[in-house]
Parts: sequence; structure tokens; C-alpha cells
Amino acid sequence: MAATETDLVLKRFVSELRPVVPTVAVWAHGSLALGDFQQGRSDLDLIAVVEQPPDAAQRKGLAHLHRRLLDEEPAAAKLHCSYMAGGALAEAGTDHLTWAHNMIMERPVTPVTRRELLDGGLALHGPLPPALLPPLAPGQLEDHIRRDLREYWLPAADRPSLWLQDAWVDLGLLVLARATVTLRDGRLITKGEALAVLLELGAPPDVVRDIRERRYEDPGPISLAWRVRRGVRARAFLRRGIRRALGAGEGPT
Repeated sequence: MAATETDLVLKRFVSELRPVVPTVAVWAHGSLALGDFQQGRSDLDLIAVVEQPPDAAQRKGLAHLHRRLLDEEPAAAKLHCSYMAGGALAEAGTDHLTWAHNMIMERPVTPVTRRELLDGGLALHGPLPPALLPPLAPGQLEDHIRRDLREYWLPAADRPSLWLQDAWVDLGLLVLARATVTLRDGRLITKGEALAVLLELGAPPDVVRDIRERRYEDPGPISLAWRVRRGVRARAFLRRGIRRALGAGEGPT
């Protein structure tokens, strides 16, 4: 079987990363590890375990590596990577150097990512995640999900302009479905599985179909009238779904 653009860019990234910063392991999570990866659509979500936090020279080298890949490898546009120092793997709230959305930033590796890695992360270099990454504390994943729904997604549902954008409709509803299953059953599901869950939760079928087509097909442009109507319905469903999900775990909201 011929190597895909994704295979080639991952192999090149691992090869060119190791001279820039001492690297213990490189792991893939998200759809690439969960089996729902869509070539050209899905992000390449990576974690690199490095010996020490990158210093100024190494940060500059990492930024240069990512920008060079962007210039030379189309698939690199979807590549995101957080750099976790080996001594900080147990510190869930620590910010880590991260390349995402074509820039360097600092952000934590969330309990959702940690659980994905522990359940089925792929090792592109070095040992598998459970050999290095400590298990989550009881309730840590659920607490993170509830806080994310309550403090990020619920306020976002009150900002109508956001929901004119495809990305907000897609991500918001899929996050809700996946969060609902994790809080209810304790398991993680893929975005593909989340589409079926949305229908079970009572999401508008035409909105779910709209999301599915963008993820798995090549739909044409949509009208402004549908974009507005879709946003209104997505926001209303999201608010109801979040309150239901939170209510199941922490009383009325």
C-alpha cells in the first residue's frame, strides 16, 4: 500500500524533530489514534515527550521546523504538537509549548487528550503512552468535561455570530455528544460515533446531516438563510444538551 501524505509528513516530522530537541517519544491521539481519521480534513494531533522544557534556542528551532514543513508538505497544515517535558508528565494543569494553528503557544494537555493517549495512543517514536504517562485521578476527566461545557461552550451558545460558521456548528455539537457519552458511560467515542449520538439526543436531523456531509463528503456552498437558521437551531440544542449533561452530574443549573 502506498504511503499517504499523512504517513510521509509524520515520518519526516519525527525524523527532523529529534535533532532539534532531545525526544523521548512522539505520540498520536485524536482521530488518527481513534480510527476516524479523514485525510485532508482531520487534524494530526501529536504529543512529543522531550527530556527538558525547550529552551529559547530550541523553541526557535521548533518554530522553524514547523514553518518549513508548512512550506514543503501540504499535510503539515493540520499538524499540531505539544511538547511535554518528561518531568512534568504527571502535572495535568501545566502549560506546555505547543505548535497549533500555525503558531507557537502555551497550553495544557487536557485530561481528554491524556485519556485518549492512555486508551489507544499511537507511538510514532519511543514507548507507548502508558509506559510514561501516569493514569488520571478518579473524576479528573469528568470534572474537566463539566467545566469545559459550563465555562466555555454554554457562554459560546449565547454568541449568535459564532454559529454562522461551519466550524462552530460542527465542533460544538460533536463536543456535546462526546461529552454526554463520557459523563454517562465513562468511555470516549469518535466524531463519527458522535453523529449517531446526536440523533439519539434529539438534534435536528438536517443539522446532523449538514455536519456529516462536511466531514465525510464534499458538499457545495450553503445559503445565508440556511446558515442563519442552522445556527439558531444548533445553539438552542446545545444549550439544552449542556444543561441536561450537567444536570445529570451536578444538580440543576
